[in-house]
Amino acid sequence: MAETRITRDVFGSLPDGREVERVTLRGADGFEARIITFGAALQALLVPDAHGAVDDVVLGHDDLLSYVKLRKFFGATVGRYANRIAGARFTLDGNDVRLEANDGAHALHGGPDGFDRKLWQIVATEDGEQPSVTLLYVSPDGEANYPGRLDVRVTYQLTGPMQLSVTFAARTTRTTIVNLTNHSFFNLDGLAAGTGILDHRLTLAADHYLAIDETAIPLPGPPHDVAATPFDFRDAQAIGARIRADDAQIKCGRGYDHNFCLRGGDGVRLAARLESPRSGRVMELHTDQPGLQVYSGNYIDATVSGKGRVFRQSDALCLEPQVWPDTPNRPDFPSARLAPDEVYKHETIYRFSTTGASA
Repeated sequence: MAETRITRDVFGSLPDGREVERVTLRGADGFEARIITFGAALQALLVPDAHGAVDDVVLGHDDLLSYVKLRKFFGATVGRYANRIAGARFTLDGNDVRLEANDGAHALHGGPDGFDRKLWQIVATEDGEQPSVTLLYVSPDGEANYPGRLDVRVTYQLTGPMQLSVTFAARTTRTTIVNLTNHSFFNLDGLAAGTGILDHRLTLAADHYLAIDETAIPLPGPPHDVAATPFDFRDAQAIGARIRADDAQIKCGRGYDHNFCLRGGDGVRLAARLESPRSGRVMELHTDQPGLQVYSGNYIDATVSGKGRVFRQSDALCLEPQVWPDTPNRPDFPSARLAPDEVYKHETIYRFSTTGASA
């Protein structure tokens, strides 16, 4: 009899009594992904290190109440529009769309009640060598003032021995904008180590990045060249090597909180490589999106805890594949427009391996 690689259990209940499920997908050598229906979130990701020891490499919580009480986007599916929209408004086909501001004057990650706060429905599971789960959320026309009913599906699948693929698909009833991503916070040392990510080495397939103002909105003009700046990760660099540099953009983000403009055009391609010298874990991120938001955990503080530890600044790194921020207000940026006769598609692959470890 074949080994079962997928299981379902109850993770908890929301205050209104609705049940939240957790689906566990199991791969080889202890590799395991756990997904909860609240926010269609990656609740845990267990990955072996260079010595075969398995540990969780994403921030999060062991209980549902913590996800409900604190909106930190840990592992969440973010939408309708990931990242920021300046002034919480945009014009679409001549119509002025006003959103709900939740980041000063701006709209961030879908507004105050985005997809990360919704209860998603499991619509399909698949056992076998490549176990998967597909979750559905139907966003009503006008929710958070976005036009069109949006039917969204996200599929988590183990597509290799140590490989997690996340695919998004969406259709709309009216022309709208869509920008979905997964918002996992990674620490490849493993959460049990109690260390941060400043010694992690990062490589990015990006020659340009978007400079931002003090409210994290992209500045007018074209993307900036990474050459001779703290944003040059074309060759592997320790995240902490230049994170305190005397640089105006570093100061704006209090570290890295910027969109990198990925080279390579359409199609799934390598966007980032992250390596922990301590554990020997390596993560390659492949995506078909034009941008990658890199966030070095600058606003995590010791008031947040989970999975047996307190989370502090730079305890984790977010690598969020997406279209560029504020695209609806920037015709010079890649488009986030979705018409009723189109299908939004987004694929990201997290591929893990190991190399020599220092400890």
